Amino acid sequence: MQALVPFLAFCQAFGASVGAFAAVWSEIAYLRAMRDGNVSNAEQAHLRIIARGLRFGMTLLLFSSLGLVIAGYVLAAPLSPALSPSYWISIALALLIIGVTWALSRHRISFALGSALVFSAWWLLAYLTIGQLPALSFGSAVALFVVATVLFYGLLQYGRFLALRK
Repeated sequence: MQALVPFLAFCQAFGASVGAFAAVWSEIAYLRAMRDGNVSNAEQAHLRIIARGLRFGMTLLLFSSLGLVIAGYVLAAPLSPALSPSYWISIALALLIIGVTWALSRHRISFALGSALVFSAWWLLAYLTIGQLPALSFGSAVALFVVATVLFYGLLQYGRFLALRK
């Protein structure tokens, strides 16, 4: 069981990385699809493939997170993963991604805000799972997320402005 823990941690980081890179790829594909003013069947098929990549990344991330929690309990770890702030930050980001993506698909939130929220959440999740963020409390993670979302919103809007102007 102890040999399974590094594999699950790798799967968690891999799933978050797949999601983050698919988020970048989806933004690029969206810009290419909207350049001519309408989305063709080939472009829709391409966007569906990206959606599958995002779904795969999220599924892998959530199952490996669950596996790490179960492994922590089975191995009687002194600090269970479910008691660490980084675990709850990653779960909150995953739930935020799922909720905002649902809201985007039902047109309940503007595309510009929703894509910035999802984009920043995927990248924070990727950095968190590969260990590139320092130890954060939940409140500081929320503050970092808000700042990152504002920055990504501005950058994505500016990129869309440059790409879509005639």
